[in-house]
Amino acid sequence: MNSTLTTPASLNHPAPAAAAWVRTWGAAPQAPDNSVSSLEPFENATLRQVVRISGGGHHVRIRISNEYATAPLTVGAASVALADADGAIQDSSIRAITFGRQSTVTVPAGAPALSDPVDLSVPALSRLAIGLYLPGRVDTATCHGTFHTFGRLIPGDATTRAALPTEAAPLPAQALITAVEVQPDTPTRAIAVLGDSRVDGIGSTPGADRRWTDRLAERLHAHDSPTRCVVNQGIGGNRLLTDGIGTAALARFDRDILATPGLGHVVIAVGNDLVFSFAPRNEETAAFLAMFPGEPVGVDDIIAAHLQAAARARAHGAKVYAATIAPYGGSDLYTPEGDKAREQINDWIRTSGAFDAVLDFDAVWRDPADPSRIHDDLHMGDHLHGNDAGYAALAESIDLSLFD
Repeated sequence: MNSTLTTPASLNHPAPAAAAWVRTWGAAPQAPDNSVSSLEPFENATLRQVVRISGGGHHVRIRISNEYATAPLTVGAASVALADADGAIQDSSIRAITFGRQSTVTVPAGAPALSDPVDLSVPALSRLAIGLYLPGRVDTATCHGTFHTFGRLIPGDATTRAALPTEAAPLPAQALITAVEVQPDTPTRAIAVLGDSRVDGIGSTPGADRRWTDRLAERLHAHDSPTRCVVNQGIGGNRLLTDGIGTAALARFDRDILATPGLGHVVIAVGNDLVFSFAPRNEETAAFLAMFPGEPVGVDDIIAAHLQAAARARAHGAKVYAATIAPYGGSDLYTPEGDKAREQINDWIRTSGAFDAVLDFDAVWRDPADPSRIHDDLHMGDHLHGNDAGYAALAESIDLSLFD
């Protein structure tokens, strides 16, 4: 066995039973269809992906997903290590990942798998390189559509290698890994964010950790908050009530939000039901809207969906915060009728008392000269999604005392 790879000490010396696991990073799993990714089949290859966690800890475990596959998934070997932003691995930190004390695991179609604890100290806001060796052919890999991680596809079993070989190729989408969990050194809680593309960070610099959830994690760490873990469960194009790009948010709510270890706070930030229901039907939007089947929904439907999510979160002991829907005037999807509905929903979110607090993202992004539009300095150019400055502004607007 390669001496660089060490067996987790936690298998011989289990972590204390009282230590609570907390999710520190997440990516909502999606089906590998054409609207999500262009992943080709894998075979005899290692997927190495770098993710930045939010809160740290002294043990770590990984969740992989075969939930949208049509056949069992065999992982022949797996590893985790500390890495820098470019994916360079700290050689001495490489650890083997096992599943049920075995170095290999076969995950049934439709199922996830959670690894054994790995004895590795991971600081808050550190990056982890996770390697998965896939010996057999994988035709349909459960993935995540927006690729915010550094990823490489390497021929053969490269789980023990620190340096990237010259034949490593860019990985075009995030694949198989859906969560990282830690046992923190001090008690902490997780914030799980249910969202669409504005949560998933469309428009932010890829691989730079500049989504508003990333920035919030940085602020919480600097604030020495008792809540350190921020879990982004946004899916670009996702809706609360209807499948399309990603399973409908209310349908995936139990898996992606309520099943979060250490859950303390839930943020609801999904606005696409409104945007797509009121979008103009013309030649410019026809191909895009074809990806979103289903009947249009109205203001009352969206309010009812928010109430459902809030009630389910509170039943799990979590505090619930809702974000107002930011402007989108000037985008191809804008209509005055849609903007009126957006204002009605935002007024209800602000005044209903249905939530423990409101994150008023509409107020942060809107242009004072035209409240139907995002301020020009804060969007990526499409009048719909933020840029790095826009997402930073959202993070800066959040009252950190909400998570004390």
